[in-house]
Amino acid sequence: MKNRAFRTVTLAVAVASLAGTAACGSGGASDKASGPVKIEFWGWAPGYEKSVELFNSSHPNIQVTYSKISPGSKGGYTKMLSAVKAGNAPCVGSVGFETLPTFAAAGALQDATSAAAPFAKEYAASAFAQSGVAGRTYGLPVDIAPMGLIYRKDLFAKFGIHEAPRTWEEYAADAEVIHAADPNAYIGYFGNDAYNFAGLAQQAGAKWFATGGEKWTVEVNDAATRKVTAFWQGLLDRKLVKVVPSFDTALYKGMGEGTILSDVNAVWDTPILADSVKQTSGAWAVAPMPVWDTAKPASGNAGGTPNAILKGCAHVKEAVEFSHWFGTDQASVTNLIKATGIYPAALSALDNPALAEPDPFYGGQKIFDVFRASAAQVDAGFQWGPVMTKTSGALGDGLGKAGAGSTTLDAALADTQAQTVAEMKTQGMETG
Repeated sequence: MKNRAFRTVTLAVAVASLAGTAACGSGGASDKASGPVKIEFWGWAPGYEKSVELFNSSHPNIQVTYSKISPGSKGGYTKMLSAVKAGNAPCVGSVGFETLPTFAAAGALQDATSAAAPFAKEYAASAFAQSGVAGRTYGLPVDIAPMGLIYRKDLFAKFGIHEAPRTWEEYAADAEVIHAADPNAYIGYFGNDAYNFAGLAQQAGAKWFATGGEKWTVEVNDAATRKVTAFWQGLLDRKLVKVVPSFDTALYKGMGEGTILSDVNAVWDTPILADSVKQTSGAWAVAPMPVWDTAKPASGNAGGTPNAILKGCAHVKEAVEFSHWFGTDQASVTNLIKATGIYPAALSALDNPALAEPDPFYGGQKIFDVFRASAAQVDAGFQWGPVMTKTSGALGDGLGKAGAGSTTLDAALADTQAQTVAEMKTQGMETG
């Protein structure tokens, strides 16, 4: 395929290891158990323990023990994988969408397809789809991370911009207006967060990974993603966005001072921003992220977590029942919204009163209304790959270098593609 790398990687290792788990994943063992079924759950998000308490108080026949571990990227995932290997893993683990395929490739997940199937229509389509790999479902989603444009409404108006940009073309035009009027001011910034970039690519229609038969297709630098890099490379070349590391103190300093006027990011970024620039309370607003085509509006997702069923779980049916309750029960959802800051994946949870409260930091706006519309426009066909630690590391490094001008965004994509495929080979996945 001209001008883009294209590789296929076999799933033979993962498929073989998972096939052996399907038979013991029926949940049948619990039917003959005496007393309550006992399930162990590992996670780290604040507020999870309260939802577990609520479940236990209303489900005498299923009792869940919650263990708080380190966040996944800080050792939690390693601990889960080690426990699976040792044969003493919990039934349920908190595993991000981006990491689920890595667990699947390692044979660390239990097939929960039949137990989860009745609940499929109760979740955002993209969230349920990303709770599985290659046609198998391995858990149920708790939260998602639809994206939007978080912006300084007052400063946009100061520069004569009275509506948030609806399209990326308008975003670029507004960027030029702002920077021309004040060389120290920028419409937004360019950071090095690989998952934020993935959300932008997903919005454009990117398909980085796919499975078919026993193979992965890997195309991190597909045409849709290169459409995104071309846009941002243009802004970088014209110096219309501020280059600053994602979530860096310099970013929030600029936002607080009014030199960085917006952030295209996920719903979970709204409380982070509010806490980081408290002195600007009331001046911000949330709008839909700019789109490529107003006739076919699409959005991106940058985060989210399912409760995954780990290999060796003897009570899959009950583990799925708990996971479904965890993300749909109104009391649990209210707790998770307020304590954890989630945006729920369950469609029924979108009517939770906690999502309808005006936010003083955002001028009294009901910001979750924006993210509700965004979530409905996320492509359910986007799938993460089996070595996302390597992929995200390579991409984040490339984004940083491109921002600094030492490489281009297209070159960063090509390098990420190469490093991803190389890592797959290292892990024994054959290229086709």
